[in-house]
Amino acid sequence: MNLVIIIVGSAVLVFIGGVFSMLYSGIDRKLVAHMQGRVGPPIVQPFRDVQKLLMKESIIPDGAVSWLFKAAPFICLITSALLLLYIPMFGQKALLGEFGDALLVVYLLILPSLAFAAGGFASSSPYATVGAQREMVLLMSLEFPLAVSVVSLGWRIGHAATANPFMFSTIAEYPIWSLVGPLGIVGSLILVFALLVAASGKSAKVPFDMAEAETEIAGGILVEYSGRNLCMFYLADIIKAFAMSSLVVALFIPYRLSPLIGIGAPVPAGVVDGLFFLVKVFAVMFISISVIRTAMARFKISQASWVYIIALTIISLVGLILIAGDLMV
Repeated sequence: MNLVIIIVGSAVLVFIGGVFSMLYSGIDRKLVAHMQGRVGPPIVQPFRDVQKLLMKESIIPDGAVSWLFKAAPFICLITSALLLLYIPMFGQKALLGEFGDALLVVYLLILPSLAFAAGGFASSSPYATVGAQREMVLLMSLEFPLAVSVVSLGWRIGHAATANPFMFSTIAEYPIWSLVGPLGIVGSLILVFALLVAASGKSAKVPFDMAEAETEIAGGILVEYSGRNLCMFYLADIIKAFAMSSLVVALFIPYRLSPLIGIGAPVPAGVVDGLFFLVKVFAVMFISISVIRTAMARFKISQASWVYIIALTIISLVGLILIAGDLMV
């Protein structure tokens, strides 16, 4: 019975998460267009894009490694959807929260990027190969500041909790803001900033979209993809952005609204907490994706590497030092 619940719950959660991911992608595109003085596409455009791609033929280019070329989009989509099962969603506990923690999510975030790069290398296109190389460089650059931010949070919570400090249930029970003083609050805000910038890179949006770069390498990794294969990459990209924003919410804004306004009944409380979760995720996506890609142009791969390996790593380490200093005061 538990296995049936997990299977059915996973299918429902991935479907709902996918719908809201596409909805938020449409809102993001509309907001960015208005901030740039354009009209922009309708909010439902991502749904139309998926429908159009599903109707088109998937073409395998000559010289491609056929099995890997076709498997990469599927693996990318599955691993991106898997993130939704380990991160608390819609004000509820993570469906597979008992089987994984924040550190597992950090590792899982690597898999879609690896599948994305593998698809580029398998396509035999020089543009896709350049894009895949850039994706691997960006992946390696991102991991350290992302890991430092998550480990710093868990390390501080570990001094207050006896349970696994990286479990999302423990993080929700011991929010970082209730554990630290003024110095620690500054350090936590620095970690939030680092995680927001990392979310922008993980979402592969401007200024960190060098692996695609339509105006430079003709779409990069995706240049040879079409039809259902391209649709899977498209959905994976959207879902990963939603999951990354949900991770920021789960780590630093794990609050529920229903207890604060005195709603105790399960159904109304679930609705209120679910809507509150969507508001928090929208706020994170707006700051880490919409605002950043509106205000900045695409980086060179060397610039992006410097931002993450040097600048953001130093910033996240400063946040860790401040939190450690707060603990000693």
